[in-house]
Amino acid sequence: MPRLLGVNIPDNKPIVISLGYIYGIGRRTAGLVLKEAKLDPQIRAKTLTSEQLNILQEVIKKNYRVEGDLKRDVMMNIKRLKDIMCWRGMRHMRGLPVRGQRTKTNNRTVRGNVRKTVGSGRKPAATPT
Repeated sequence: MPRLLGVNIPDNKPIVISLGYIYGIGRRTAGLVLKEAKLDPQIRAKTLTSEQLNILQEVIKKNYRVEGDLKRDVMMNIKRLKDIMCWRGMRHMRGLPVRGQRTKTNNRTVRGNVRKTVGSGRKPAATPT
């Protein structure tokens, strides 16, 4: 498995897909990186030489924020919102949807699948004998 920016990327997938395993690089960014590095997007990750891996790493480091730096930036942005007590910051603190989604239903992903209705956890009634 080739290692790129501290992340093991899969061997048997095209490099344009394999780059997506790096946090902060999606399909579009992977295509732009490969175009700048002058590599074929359909080449498999296991066939890359160490020279090509170094070129990829330099292009990504020079032009994009990925992995730890990007995660730190996202965390600092959320912390700033919490510190200034804005609406989005309050929603982050309470663990509720931040971007205007409805909360009467359909927010179990954010709340952690909390079911508060009476009927959903009830056992079926016993049959008379």
